[in-house]
Amino acid sequence: MIRRLIVSYVALVGVALAAFTVPVAFTLTSQLRGDTEESVLREATTMALLLGDGDAPAREALARMAGAYADETPGTVEVAAADNRSAMPPLPLTARPHDAAFGDALEHGRTTVDWGSRFVWGPELVITVPAYARGEVTGGAEGDDDGGAAESGDGDGDREGKTGGTTGGTGEAAGETGEAAGETGEAVGGTVEADDADDGGQAVGSAGPADRIVGAVRVRYATADLTDRLWRIWGFRAILAVGVLAVAAGLGAIVARLLTKPLRQLNDMASRFGDGDLTARSPVTGPQETRTLARTLNQGAERLDTLVASQRIFVADASHQLRTPLTALRLSLDNIADGVDDEFVREDVEQATAEVVRMSRLVSGLLVLARAEAKVSAPEPLALRELVEERLKVWRPAADERGVTIVLTGDADDRARVLAGAGNLDQVLDNVLSNALEVSPDRGTITVRVETGGPEEAVLEVLDQGPGMSAAEQARAFDRFWRGQGLTGRSGSGLGLAIVKQLVTDDGGTVTLRDAPGGGLCVRIGLRTVGDGARWISPRPGAPRSGG
Repeated sequence: MIRRLIVSYVALVGVALAAFTVPVAFTLTSQLRGDTEESVLREATTMALLLGDGDAPAREALARMAGAYADETPGTVEVAAADNRSAMPPLPLTARPHDAAFGDALEHGRTTVDWGSRFVWGPELVITVPAYARGEVTGGAEGDDDGGAAESGDGDGDREGKTGGTTGGTGEAAGETGEAAGETGEAVGGTVEADDADDGGQAVGSAGPADRIVGAVRVRYATADLTDRLWRIWGFRAILAVGVLAVAAGLGAIVARLLTKPLRQLNDMASRFGDGDLTARSPVTGPQETRTLARTLNQGAERLDTLVASQRIFVADASHQLRTPLTALRLSLDNIADGVDDEFVREDVEQATAEVVRMSRLVSGLLVLARAEAKVSAPEPLALRELVEERLKVWRPAADERGVTIVLTGDADDRARVLAGAGNLDQVLDNVLSNALEVSPDRGTITVRVETGGPEEAVLEVLDQGPGMSAAEQARAFDRFWRGQGLTGRSGSGLGLAIVKQLVTDDGGTVTLRDAPGGGLCVRIGLRTVGDGARWISPRPGAPRSGG
C-alpha cells in the first residue's frame, strides 16, 4: 500500500510538473527561434538596403559589414546580382546563385526564411532578402518637383537636347536653356549609376517603377549555438524535474508511512491475535476512521480474551477439583479388588479402575494444557542432549517391562543448547515418549535422534515402529481430544500432542508428523538454538509426566 501511495503521489507531481514545465520550455524554444529569426532578418534587410544604394562606398561598407558578420557571428553573407549570374564587386559571387530562394527574391521580390527542418530547426538558418534600387525612387520624385510640370525629367532632357544635342544617359545638360533640366538630369544620373552595374551600363531614360530589384542578399546562420541553448533550456528543466520527483518520492514515502502507520499497527495487532496472543491491542491513533476501527477491535479482543480466560480458569479449576475425588475413587476400587475373590467381580473392578485411571490422565492433561495456555514462560537456554538423556533414563524402566529398546542417536553434542521454557521440554518429551511406547510392539525399538538442523535450529525426532498414521490422521493429530488407533484400540486422552504443540509453539519452535522409514510414525520437533554467550542451565531429572 505504501508503494502505491508513493507511486500515485509521484505520478501526480509529475503530471503537474509536466503541465507547467513543458509549455514553458516550448514557449522559450519558440521565443528563441523567433528572436533569432527577427535578428538575422533585420541584419539581412540592412545589408539589402546597402546593396540597394548602388554606389561604391555603400558596397565597400557592405563588404566590411559582411566580413565583420562572418567574424563575430556564426553566419555568412552571400550576394547575387539581378541577373543571378554576375558578381557585385568587391563582394564575391555566391556558390549557389541559381537556387529557388535566390530566384524568388530576384524574380518575385519574396523574402524567404528556411530553418532547414520542420522539427525545431536544421543545421543552419537561411534568410534571402531582395534589394531594391533606392536612388531611382528618390530621383524620380525630385525630377517631378524641380520640373514643375507633368513631364518627367527625361522629357526635360529631350527638350534641351534640341539646342545642346545631349542625352539624359549621363545626367548632364548641354543646352543654353537647359540648366534646370541639367540639374534634374544630374539627380536622375545619381540613380542611373546605381543601375549601371545591373543593367550593363545602359542609361535609364525614364523613371522606372519604385520596386525595381537590383540584387539579393542571403545570410546563412549556423544553429549550433541555438541547439546548445535549446539543450540547456530542456536539460535544466529535465534535471529540475528529476530533482523535484526525487524530493516528491521522499516526501511521499514519509507521508505514506505516516498515513499507513495506524493501518500497520492494526495489521500487527491482527497478526498477533491470529497467532493466539489474545493480549494484543492496537494503539488508538491516526484519522477518525482508524481510531474508531482500533477501538472496535480492541473492545472485541478484550471481550474474547475475557471469555477465553474465564474458560481456562474454569477448566483448570474443574480439573484440579476432579483430581481429588478421582484419586479417592481409585483407592476405593483398589481396596475392593483386594477383598473380592470372585473373578467376575474382580474383572469389573479392574475395568472400572482403568476408566478411572484414564479419566485421571484426562484431567491431568486438561490442567496442564490450561496452565500452558494461560501463561507463557520466558525461554531459557538448555543443554538439549543432556536433557534428552535424563528423560530417557526415566522412561527406560517402563520400556524394559515390555521389552522395548530406546536408542539415542544424532550428531548433536553436549554443547548444543536450545531455548525452551522451564519444564516445557520435559513435558514435550514425556508426552511424545508416552505415545511412542504405547503404540510400539513388544520387543520393538524407539529411536530418539538429536541433530543440528541449521545454524539457528536443533532437531529432535522420535521414531516408533507402531502402526503409524495416515495423512488424514496426521492432519488431525494435534486436535484436542482426538485419539489415534493404538495397539489396543482407541487409547489415551487425546491431549498429548495438543500439549506438545502448545508448548513447542510457545518456545518459538515447530512440530510436525511424518511417516518413519520402515513403518511407524516420526515426530519432528524443531527448536531454536542459542549462541555461546547464553547462560547454561542444567536440566533437572524428574518422574515421567504425560498428558495422555
